[in-house]
Amino acid sequence: MSSSVPDQIEGFTISSTKNWSDFKKAKFPAKKFEAHDVDIVNECCGVCGSDVHTITGGWGDLATTPLCVGHEIIGKVLRVGEKVTLVKPGDRVGVGAQVQSCMQCPQCKSDNENYCPKMVDTYMAPYNEDEGHSDTPMKDSNGNQIFSQGGYSSHSRVHEQFVFKVPDGLSSTDAAPMMCAGLTTYSPLVRAGTGPGKKVAILGIGGLGHFGILWAKALGAEVWALSHSPSKKEQALKLGADHFISTKDKDWQKPLAFTFNFILNCADMTNEFDLAAYMSTLAVNGEFHNVGLPDKPLPELMAQDFVSNGCKIAASHIGSRKEAQAMLQLAADKKIKPMIETIDISEEGCKKAVEKVKVNDVRYRITLTGFEKAFGTKVDYNN
Repeated sequence: MSSSVPDQIEGFTISSTKNWSDFKKAKFPAKKFEAHDVDIVNECCGVCGSDVHTITGGWGDLATTPLCVGHEIIGKVLRVGEKVTLVKPGDRVGVGAQVQSCMQCPQCKSDNENYCPKMVDTYMAPYNEDEGHSDTPMKDSNGNQIFSQGGYSSHSRVHEQFVFKVPDGLSSTDAAPMMCAGLTTYSPLVRAGTGPGKKVAILGIGGLGHFGILWAKALGAEVWALSHSPSKKEQALKLGADHFISTKDKDWQKPLAFTFNFILNCADMTNEFDLAAYMSTLAVNGEFHNVGLPDKPLPELMAQDFVSNGCKIAASHIGSRKEAQAMLQLAADKKIKPMIETIDISEEGCKKAVEKVKVNDVRYRITLTGFEKAFGTKVDYNN
């Protein structure tokens, strides 16, 4: 087996938003190998709601085709650039929704590289030369702009800052969805000071929300699960929620006025919410924090909706390397196990997976497996 990423990576791709679930195996150019890059042979990859928003055109037109999505990647390090210090060949690692940043701006220097204005997403983002420090587009041998491509593929090439070592206590299939869904929910909870004595509500019990419950409980908070689906109650309590509230009930919010220090909104249909009702349940200076990113705008709010409790509404974008490593260690130490199902990667497997996510027919995340068979690669962490 090659000890580096091939010049042309093989992956399962789509060519238009019209045929968004029609995947075809295709090849695309790898970015140039640079001093801080890490070459990875992929073992498995989670299927994220972001993948579906992207390929359906919900977040806009496709910047490049064919497009390979996937940003919950687990694999083995094959080789590292001359300046890499954070991982080594043979390590089992994960990659999330970001693969590069400038590493020089105030954000990058304060463990906020996930907010770097020059960040490169894991797929459908253009690369520039000199690790992004140049304004010159990185081009392939035919003179075409090179875009990042995702993890429904044989290999990945990623800046070391965004390659996270996976502790031995976690299986690869469980660790995969932590790379995006896990980090997206862990980071805001930690930044909000979630812990003993705090009352936290997780709104929307799906792929993101089930992680929200797991993290909030592991961090020591008192946890409420909020859902419009009463059928989620039993599962939410099993995941660790201390309380369950059905938001379908009339005036559900009234007994909860001034209760929550933090609401983590993981729902994908916030455009249909009565946001003022949710915000009324926040304690003084409490926060309604969005990590679900729906295709449609948020509902209108009046300034008066914030006045009674001095609450605020916010959002966040994935998390930092520091948070990713802490999250993975917490998961290993606490033996946190997400609810996943696995599907072998193939044209048919990718189609099935994204279509299930599109109609919310998943409990609660999907990890694509069988990469060695699909791509003829080998992932052996003992050699």
